[in-house]
Amino acid sequence: MTSSSPAILGGTPTFPQKLFIVRPVLPQLSDLQPDVARILETGMVTKGDYLARFESAIAGHLGVKHAIAVSSCTSGLMIVHKAMNLTGSVVVPSFTFMATISSLVWAGLNPIYADVDPRTTNLDVASAEAAIDADTTAIVAVHNFGAPANIAALEALAKKRGLKLIFDAAHGFGAKYGGVPVGGQGDAHVYSLSPTKLLIAGEGGIVATNDDSLAARVRIGREYGNSGAYDTAFPGLNARMPEFSAILGTASLANLENAAACRNSAVSRLKERLANVRGIEFQYVPSTDRSSYKDLSLVIGPEFGMTRDELARALDAENIDTRKYYDPPAHRQTAYRQFVRSSSSLANTDMLAARSLSLPIWSHMPDDVIDAIGGAIEKVQHSASAIQQRTTRNP
Repeated sequence: MTSSSPAILGGTPTFPQKLFIVRPVLPQLSDLQPDVARILETGMVTKGDYLARFESAIAGHLGVKHAIAVSSCTSGLMIVHKAMNLTGSVVVPSFTFMATISSLVWAGLNPIYADVDPRTTNLDVASAEAAIDADTTAIVAVHNFGAPANIAALEALAKKRGLKLIFDAAHGFGAKYGGVPVGGQGDAHVYSLSPTKLLIAGEGGIVATNDDSLAARVRIGREYGNSGAYDTAFPGLNARMPEFSAILGTASLANLENAAACRNSAVSRLKERLANVRGIEFQYVPSTDRSSYKDLSLVIGPEFGMTRDELARALDAENIDTRKYYDPPAHRQTAYRQFVRSSSSLANTDMLAARSLSLPIWSHMPDDVIDAIGGAIEKVQHSASAIQQRTTRNP
């Protein structure tokens, strides 16, 4: 039984130990042992049969012609940008993880920041169009927190302006757009398989595309740009995925649909629990789409009675881990603020960076845990005034 007084005011914490924001679902060792033993026995630890099978299974799941495994989502983005021969500037949201921007800069491109829709947190199409200039060759959109971007509108814009359309789908496994997995839309989708995601390969990424030529160049790009003739076609990387990661990823793929269903169920339960709590907004996902809920992010408004940062401190006292994604946003980070244009309007990005708070969400979160998180938020809000007074006295 938890205390009615928030822990930050001396009550008993909701959880006796830290409730971490991530708890990956991994297969049993016994399930992996035969395949791991085989790669050790054969010495084929990279570029082997398991990688080929994994790529085929991913392509089938996504409904695309090509799924190319790489060492990370970041390396996949870097290779895609090079393989497409992009030049000049690329329109991109600032409200995203830093790798979305770093991959552009590493490829010698200039990011042009566009604002996001405050409800979906994804790239705003009108802002993206306004940001396009004479040097723009592509748009990079993000399925933020696992919620699909406005794909149809972005495809129409890219077609109208003659631009490439790339999706940073780091959060994308488990997401559906119009009832089908994201992946076949645009020119390419690039996914992450790190331990914070629903589909886990330890580390790794996937480039998904229906473009035969692009797929061939990406496969060369992950081999330093070397097609096998020991002649570099274009500057590439060592971005191969090891066989062990392919084995782990294949096992994880079998649980992907269950992982997405469990996360969506947990979010729906929390929405019901917090339905009468003022000042909290959940990310909007159209009824025709499905978010992977790689992250469960709330927007904390003034009506809540305390700031996002004050709530984060109060939840930390309850032993609930949180994250402030993405604060600061890319356009205010040291390495990337140089690309901000005086004409840029990023009001929604700045608002979300100041108010967005991500809560723990797992692919196997029990109902009593999600209920307890909701209860902790309610308890904190009921004592918002007292917590603020204490914060003022002890900053």
